[in-house]
Amino acid sequence: MGVNTIRGVVTVLAALLVAPIGSSMAQTAPFPTRPVRFIIPFPPGGGTDIVGRLLGEKLSESLGQTFVIDNRPGAASTIGSAIAAQAAPDGYTIVMITASYTIAANFYGQLPYDPVKSFDAVSLVASQPLVLVTNPSLKSRSVSELIAQAKSNPGKLNYASGGEGGINHLAAEMFKNMTGTLMVHVPYKGAGPALRGLMTGETQLMFATLGSALSHIRSNRLKALGIGGKRRSGLLANVPTVVESGVRAFEAQNWYGVLAPRGTPRSIVAELNQRIVSALKAGEVAGRLAKLAFDPEPSTPGQFADYLRKEIAKWGRAMKDARVSRK
Repeated sequence: MGVNTIRGVVTVLAALLVAPIGSSMAQTAPFPTRPVRFIIPFPPGGGTDIVGRLLGEKLSESLGQTFVIDNRPGAASTIGSAIAAQAAPDGYTIVMITASYTIAANFYGQLPYDPVKSFDAVSLVASQPLVLVTNPSLKSRSVSELIAQAKSNPGKLNYASGGEGGINHLAAEMFKNMTGTLMVHVPYKGAGPALRGLMTGETQLMFATLGSALSHIRSNRLKALGIGGKRRSGLLANVPTVVESGVRAFEAQNWYGVLAPRGTPRSIVAELNQRIVSALKAGEVAGRLAKLAFDPEPSTPGQFADYLRKEIAKWGRAMKDARVSRK
């Protein structure tokens, strides 16, 4: 065998040996190798931004790459969600959604993305229950007393909301439907003005997020009758859930979860899920969330995907019952 032939054989063997190794290394490359964009479809300073920044900070520490918070507010989270849906499905763009995402899925006739098919669920992150609060002048001292008062005075009680089609509005409509009561909706331009109207006596009751109402409850400017979440809140341990009070299957809470563009590699979704769940189980993160009236809600991707579909269906029914027109 000549020298040139030997050299040719060696070259071929080298190519055969190197190619699989290079390919294997590419397939098992660590994630992430560059900063990750974390879209928050709400303005800075709100609940979603707070939860997102806390989570992004822990993911940066855990994975060794910066998770860059990108606030893209507008149209009930649909603008930021659309940007995320159009991003490359490589794990380097994720988005935090809330209950508003599932309400918007029913409220808007056409969206630039499919609320279910355009994304892969990563994990549920946290929740914050709505709380049924009343003006202290209202004689009812419990959910059952409120139902009795509303039934004996149909159309006489007014409830506040932050606007038509919002979670405050739809939670109250769901409550009305489940209890067979008739109350009048008074929409405000935002939850803050709605709470002020409730405290001044312009309205009698409201389903408000716990975080927004807690200080007013503690100062006795509002009276808490029932927690809308799945369980009691440690911040108001003596206040029963609405379900405990006899309204079976009632659940109204804001929640926060992470999605990735559809087609993101399963290994990356699994990695992100594992890191999120580990962060939520850490005492430091759980403690910081609890102080802000949030409950950690770690889940598997499958569990979050199921929850998302159920929430879309639930708020769709509430909109239909309330006869809220689609945009």
